[in-house]
Amino acid sequence: MPDATLSTVHNAAQLLKEFTRDAELGVSELARRLGLGKSKVHRLLTTLRSDGLVEQDPRSGRYRLGLVLLELGDAARVRTELHAAAAPVLVRLREQTGEAVEIAVPDGDDIVFVERLEAAHTLRIGPPLEAGRRWPLYCTAAGKVLLAHRPEQAREEYLTGTTLTPLTRQTVVNPDRLRDEITATAARGWAEAVNELEAGISALAAPIRGATAAVVAAVGVRAPTIRYRGASRRRLAMAVVQAGEAISRRLGWAHRNHGA
Repeated sequence: MPDATLSTVHNAAQLLKEFTRDAELGVSELARRLGLGKSKVHRLLTTLRSDGLVEQDPRSGRYRLGLVLLELGDAARVRTELHAAAAPVLVRLREQTGEAVEIAVPDGDDIVFVERLEAAHTLRIGPPLEAGRRWPLYCTAAGKVLLAHRPEQAREEYLTGTTLTPLTRQTVVNPDRLRDEITATAARGWAEAVNELEAGISALAAPIRGATAAVVAAVGVRAPTIRYRGASRRRLAMAVVQAGEAISRRLGWAHRNHGA
């Protein structure tokens, strides 16, 4: 059974690679190129289509790469371009806010901080979050941003299937309350986590989009909670949203009222 499963994955990968040679292909042509039976190719295409990896032209019946693959390709490209696109914006954001600034990318049900600049303030926020360290989505501002922009079904699967372990007394561990926060995040364009990952530390984050408008990362600030209230919170939110949009534009995103 494992060998058969691996063979199926290999065949699916080889099938997708054929679309680098031709934009549209039919079942017969794919079967000939891959050396597989038409029925097997049709089953592969049906599965890939159900996951959005390929789509079928309703008139010709031929197949082409789906939007999901375009988004995955955009995400892969962004990972290699993110540092160059974000570097000057992060410097400006730290100058604007005086706080620690960072960028996180999704990694399954976690986030990984891939860029970080320390705060300019004398009063700083303890040890830095190490690059490459994984943190849960539910208790971080960046994680809430990424959850807010997941497809609805995937978001609900996370909310109903994840054990929300409290890291502090303020960590949101009620799925309904977390759902409300994620809804609010999607509506206003930014998320916050006050004393949730670490007592005494607050964070605020906004989305970064790639060229297809898919959210591929989040940019944020972290500050001592004693500095995070009132006018400071509103000022940080505006600065972080603007930074997210600036990085997105540098990654090829053209703003078309996507609500970020």
